[in-house]
This record gives sequence, C-alpha cells and structure tokens, in this order.
Amino acid sequence: MEEALSTKREAEAAEDVPDTRQKMLVILGPTASGKTKVSLELARCFPLEIICADSRQVYREMEIGTAKPDAHERLQAPHHLLDVVFPDQPFSVDDFYRLAKHAAASIGARGHIPCVVGGTGLYIRALTAGLLDAPSADPLLRARLLRLEEENGPGTLYRMTQHVDPEIALRLFPRDVTRLVRALEVFAQSGRRLSDLQREHGFRQQEFRTLKIGITMPREELYRRIDERVDRMLTSGLLEEVSGLLARGYSPDLKAFQALGYREAVRCLKGEMTLEETRSAMKLATRHYARRQLTWFGREPDVLWVNFSENPDNLVHRVENFLLTR
Repeated sequence: MEEALSTKREAEAAEDVPDTRQKMLVILGPTASGKTKVSLELARCFPLEIICADSRQVYREMEIGTAKPDAHERLQAPHHLLDVVFPDQPFSVDDFYRLAKHAAASIGARGHIPCVVGGTGLYIRALTAGLLDAPSADPLLRARLLRLEEENGPGTLYRMTQHVDPEIALRLFPRDVTRLVRALEVFAQSGRRLSDLQREHGFRQQEFRTLKIGITMPREELYRRIDERVDRMLTSGLLEEVSGLLARGYSPDLKAFQALGYREAVRCLKGEMTLEETRSAMKLATRHYARRQLTWFGREPDVLWVNFSENPDNLVHRVENFLLTR
C-alpha cells in the first residue's frame, strides 16, 4: 500500500514539473494543399518564423518548379532554409537537421516561435523525433547491393531483407529499393536490425514540444489545386528556367533535376515529350506524389488534421492554447 502511494506521489510530482523544451509548430500536408498560406495566416496572429522543410526548396536558382514562397510572402514572415545550396551541391537529411536546429535556436533566442512548414516527411520526422543513431551511408556497399538486385533480378533485396529484418520487410514494398538497401546496409555495418534501432529510438524524449497541424481537403479539391499549380508553373516559365540551368552547365543527371516538374521539363527540352504531354505527365506524377505524402503523414503520431478554409478561427484558437500551456 505504501509503495503504491509513493508511486502515485511520484507521478503527481512529475506532472507538476514544467516542460522546458522549446515549442515548435509544424504545418505538414501534401503538395499544393496551401501550407504556406496557412503558415502566413498564423504568422499574422503569432510571432512565428518559418523553417521550410522541403527537399527541393533548398536549391538556389530553382524557383518556379519548387513553388518557393514569393518575395511578397517572404516579407510577411522570416523564412529559413530556402536557397541553401546550388543544384550541383549535396544536401542530406543530416544537413537539414543541423541547419533547422540552429535556426530554431536562433528563433527562440529572439523570443519567436519556430514554425516548420513543408511536405518532405523525412525532414519533419528527423527534426521532431531526432535522427536515428545508425551507421552512415556506405557508397561501396550500396553499389554492391544494387548490383545484386540487377544481376539476380527484382525482389532479390526484398528477400534478403525478409531474412535479416522481417519486421522492416513487412513495412516495405519489394520494389522500394532505396529503403531495402538502407536496411541491409545498417545490418551489414552494425550487425543490428534497423527495426530494433528504430524501436529504441522511439523511446527517446523529443527535443521539441510540437503541435503538428496537417492540412487536409477533399481529394478532388487537392487534385484541382495540383492541376492549377502545374499550369501556373508552365505559364510562368518553368521550361525557360530549366533551359537556363542547363545552359549554365548543370547536368540533367543531377539529383536536383529528379524533382517533380524538372525531370519532365528536361525530357520536354530534349524533344522526348510535347508540351501537352509534359503538362499531363507533371499533373499525374504530382498526384502520385501527393498520395505518397498522405500515406507518410498518415503514419505520423499526434497530427491535428484541419481543413483551414472551413474553420480558420478554430485553428488559431488551438495554436493559442498550445503556446499558452506551460
């Protein structure tokens, strides 16, 4: 009985200890869902500074196809992690994590609130949950694993993953070569399963107190917005932008040119697709990408999903409550 009372008192005491972690808003959702608009609306009500979590917007000289906030939008609130590297420079989730943490600390020192806005799920997960303590990439090992898949046929890496880490295999598709290679790479380097490392990582305390806001809307409305965005990109000069980048000596094989819109634009400029075929391919690929984003974010814990256009005042109230809690 005394032991039970002692445990209860300890639990009550723990509840009274204030959470001193830095607060952070996160606005996530699929491409073209209006995340920037929501963040700027909230910035009118609260002292927010925006950290962009978009793997394409880090590239300089790539404006139209990345749908970066324009000059007017950037004047409404400070933006961070835009235009970080040139298209031929590497940029990883580790780089994002390091720069975003530094930006958040600087924002907090000014008495403002960091607001992470973007659709790159891996960036958001790294910042809110912390980086996994796992071996770094090994280019030679990755090359050997990819050769195995090529020489022995599709499904080879999936079967290998089923053998060494069945839990991870259950979460992946047999054709998800990138993630299969990562699971095998971790096991080969450390002798430990990636699933075990992820489970242990999940028990660590997160560095920030976050309110995750997911932007949602009917699928038909999202697709309409995607189609309009693609049309706007092409009208605004996406092909001219890509042509200029290639003329400056950037290789079409760069990772930056594998981004949505840019890869289709390169094919169009090579004469492999007409303008209308490029338009259709961009719209279809962007819809597929939006579905993958929704699947990823659907697995994120503690997301407050809102249709901002239906009840903006409710979201402002929820954010206010979050910022006022100690």
